Amino acid sequence: MSKCMWFVCSAILLAGWPLFAQDDAASARSAAGCGPSQEMFDVQTTDAKHPVGQNESGKALVYFFVDYINAPTMRVGVDGKWVGANKGKSYFFFPVEPGEHRLCTEWQSGTFKKTSERIGEAMHLTTEAGRTYYVRLNFAYQRMHLELSDDAEGQFLIASSLFATSQTKRRAIAADDH
Repeated sequence: MSKCMWFVCSAILLAGWPLFAQDDAASARSAAGCGPSQEMFDVQTTDAKHPVGQNESGKALVYFFVDYINAPTMRVGVDGKWVGANKGKSYFFFPVEPGEHRLCTEWQSGTFKKTSERIGEAMHLTTEAGRTYYVRLNFAYQRMHLELSDDAEGQFLIASSLFATSQTKRRAIAADDH
């Protein structure tokens, strides 16, 4: 191969390297449990009700709490798909199949998109049918930390937190999409 051809091939490979890194980052985020970075949520919270979930037959129930009053919107993913979001000191719950899961939470921000993808936490969660799990996101020492809480702490968190409901934001149709 001539020196010129080698230089051109090397330049193309080096120019394309960031694309490979982006794919690796997206794959790693999905493997950690996070959903697609472009999916965003609208979140509403209320103190008027503090509902509790009912276990669906053959499934486990997971409560997710954010334990910080001024917390930004935090998306929650399980096994590479977003299941909802919280805002402020709030909670929501969702069913999961029994077994091994990857649970991820990540700051949602359209303005600081790249930075927000780096602010979150992930954990491994093994669930059993008929059981309830209380996952708590704490902010301590300038760091986020996910931890499992027991039933007594879970009940206290339900009573002392806002209830969050979330919906996927509809994407605005750009002129290029027509």
